[in-house]
Amino acid sequence: MRLPIIFTLFMSILFAQSVPVFAKNEGVSLHIDLLDWEEVNEILPKYSKFTVLDVKTGKRFEVQRRAGSSHADVQPLTAKDTEIMKEIYGGEWSWKRRAIIVIHGDQWIAASMNGMPHGAGTLDNNFRGHFCIHFNGSKTHRKNAMDESHKLMILKAAGELDAYLANADPFTVISSFIAGMKQQDADITSLISFQTIDWKNIFRSVENIKIRQVHDVSVENKTVLEVPVEIEWIDDRSERRIYQGDVHLIRIAPTDVWKIDSVRFFKESGMIQK
Repeated sequence: MRLPIIFTLFMSILFAQSVPVFAKNEGVSLHIDLLDWEEVNEILPKYSKFTVLDVKTGKRFEVQRRAGSSHADVQPLTAKDTEIMKEIYGGEWSWKRRAIIVIHGDQWIAASMNGMPHGAGTLDNNFRGHFCIHFNGSKTHRKNAMDESHKLMILKAAGELDAYLANADPFTVISSFIAGMKQQDADITSLISFQTIDWKNIFRSVENIKIRQVHDVSVENKTVLEVPVEIEWIDDRSERRIYQGDVHLIRIAPTDVWKIDSVRFFKESGMIQK
């Protein structure tokens, strides 16, 4: 299914050797397609070449699809493209997902990538292996399902993240919040947090995080909710921690958006000092 999305990107489409020129005072209206993997698989067949545009930095580089049946396994085309990709990841390769736009001809497609070389690679590009690009409905190697972090990044690239979270039930809000923390993406966590948070300090104290269990509770007509959870996280000393307690959610009215009481969660979980 092809769903056209109009996305206002506060960034000019003027690039000089992959260095973005930001339009701080004017929005550039772009037509971003949120396409299912089955359609993208036909548009970008094996050995096709296209451009990857990182949404956050505005930097872009060229790639070639080499393989992949449930998502695209791709490689940077040249050593220069590898260099730009590594710059996007702050100089260190990472499994963290990033919102990207795939540019192929005059078509712009919402997508998500990881930044870790792995597996096979054949191009002469100083990149040992390939990396993965996911589209709507793509699946990972390990699971026969769409990765939640990739899904959030794809929605972010398409300009649909706000609407998705605005209509999400509290359990989806919790899982999206933890996914945002795992990816250290303040755009995601800020949309969900009831309070304004200094995310840099939080992200520094949490190396990794995942949900082990979320208990079901009644939601109907409530504006305050306590959801029992079990969350595993790795602190800044690489020590494994377990939080068994509640995530507190708030909404102004029964038809409003759910927000997480982040300050309370961080204090009760021990992620920040009480």
